[in-house]
Amino acid sequence: MISIVSLWLPILLSSVFVFIASSLIHMLLGYHNNDFKKLPNEDATAEALRKLNIPEGRYSMPHASSMKEMGSPEFKEKLTKGPRAMLVIWPGGSPSMASNLIGWFIYSVVVGIFAAYVASRALEVGSPYLSVFRFVGVTAFACYVVAGWQESIWYKRPLSVSLKNTFDGLLYALLTAGTFGWLWPRIVQ
Repeated sequence: MISIVSLWLPILLSSVFVFIASSLIHMLLGYHNNDFKKLPNEDATAEALRKLNIPEGRYSMPHASSMKEMGSPEFKEKLTKGPRAMLVIWPGGSPSMASNLIGWFIYSVVVGIFAAYVASRALEVGSPYLSVFRFVGVTAFACYVVAGWQESIWYKRPLSVSLKNTFDGLLYALLTAGTFGWLWPRIVQ
């Protein structure tokens, strides 16, 4: 069995490759530019939300605190009357991507750790490149992609966005798998 600590280089290097690929996808290719729609009458909507002084957070509307409340005639009337919405509120000011980018890199390291764990338990030192690629690739794909499909199922994320994210995740998984296959411990003779 291979220790996960001995796989620190492919874990970190694959995270760097994924980080670079993600940056290129989002800054150069532009196919995520239409993942969100512009609100009609955005200025009036923003002004109305500013007046309400809603704290930063995630909200649903209408919102029920319990299953019992969801069954009430008042709540059912709100659902029928509409609109229904999921809303995320961020504070005003210039956005900083630093914490997001740091979080994304750490997430990629965690994916690498999971991939290292699975592969190190299934494979031995000197395993063939394609065997390493297969175990790491499937694990990384599941980590980068599968949980995101729930957003289309439950929260109305357009299927096209989930498919684009799936494509991105496939690229990230291939980079991770290739890096591990390349740097997998070999038998020294």
